[in-house]
Amino acid sequence: MLTRKYLFPHVIEMNYQAGRRLGVNVYLIDGGSEFALIDVGYLDTVDEIVELIRQMDFNLSQCRMLIATHADADHIQGIARARELLKTKVVAHPLSVAPIEEGDTILTYASIKAQGIDLPMPPCHIDQEINEGDKLKIGDVDLTVWHTPGHTAGQLSFKMGDLLFSGDNIYKDSCVGVIDAHHGSNIPDFIKSLGRIIEDDAMFLLPSHGPVFRRDNRILQKAIDRLTKYQYMADFGTCAIGWPLLDEWERDVTSGRLPDFSKK
Repeated sequence: MLTRKYLFPHVIEMNYQAGRRLGVNVYLIDGGSEFALIDVGYLDTVDEIVELIRQMDFNLSQCRMLIATHADADHIQGIARARELLKTKVVAHPLSVAPIEEGDTILTYASIKAQGIDLPMPPCHIDQEINEGDKLKIGDVDLTVWHTPGHTAGQLSFKMGDLLFSGDNIYKDSCVGVIDAHHGSNIPDFIKSLGRIIEDDAMFLLPSHGPVFRRDNRILQKAIDRLTKYQYMADFGTCAIGWPLLDEWERDVTSGRLPDFSKK
């Protein structure tokens, strides 16, 4: 039997438990009489994760649910396999249902032809939709559902006491989840979601990638300031809400004003 490595009371993170990087952070919520998993990661690690849970002396039949933070392949490619092994239900935000149930390789980032990424995306039935303000009861533990869109339209976070499972909203280095038009990213929504985290009283943030860290509003504010600029940068294409340079150029064109190259 393996010794359980709790990060906090009721919380085990499976990469730490395995002692090696499995991929996305997979959080096991131990409610005593039952447990749940927040994300399951890639298909090729699901069997190992389930075996680790078994070796920690959890009764697999007591898995209450599999929770999808959102519909990215690195988070949920293995969720159909995990549902089969654990014989439990899968829950997700309504806006994540279609990509997961249809196995949409574009919206889930399973297929990025320009980078040679072509992963299978097994479809998985969503048994229950969850949304803002819902309470998920796992044994003696309650999770409050937050809808925190930006990275994707269906991105969820979960509050548990002074812990916030923050998904791909923010990482310890002030980076955030990928911003991409094909992915359904929305920069103004992202900024609002980060602002909500700043205003909350969570003491620790448990992201979907990288280390868990004590909340530091300087980390969050740095990301907000950067994303605020992104809204007006052509670098982010249709995810930007405006491009001041192009507006200035259009004013010159429509007014008949030619460039003055004599000015340095």
